[in-house]
Amino acid sequence: MLPTYARMRRSIDFRRTVRLGVRAGRRTLVVHAFRTSPTPLTDDHTVAADPTRRGPLVGFVVSKAVGSAVCRNRVRRRLRHLTRPHLSELSAGTTVVVRALPPAASAGADLSTDLDAAWTSAIAKLGRR
Repeated sequence: MLPTYARMRRSIDFRRTVRLGVRAGRRTLVVHAFRTSPTPLTDDHTVAADPTRRGPLVGFVVSKAVGSAVCRNRVRRRLRHLTRPHLSELSAGTTVVVRALPPAASAGADLSTDLDAAWTSAIAKLGRR
């Protein structure tokens, strides 16, 4: 399960990540990544109160094209579980959106392989930016 503090909830965060970030796709999913500028410190050396800049955020998009509600939720749960080990690779201010494609519904171990490859590719592209 993905920790609560790392879950992306605001639509503006999803929109900014998908539109302005880098993209890496595979057969079953697409990973979008975006990094904001580092948060400036205030006078008392604490991080500003903007919740999007406290740490990395990860969000998931699983459309109706993937399948029924049961199938979509199963795919979302699997993606959350597979994403958790990758959180340590992200720096503060990084947002990632994982968008499942219709083949994700029937993917077995391919989903894990595709997520690892797309995640690595997106983070590498983000580093070159």
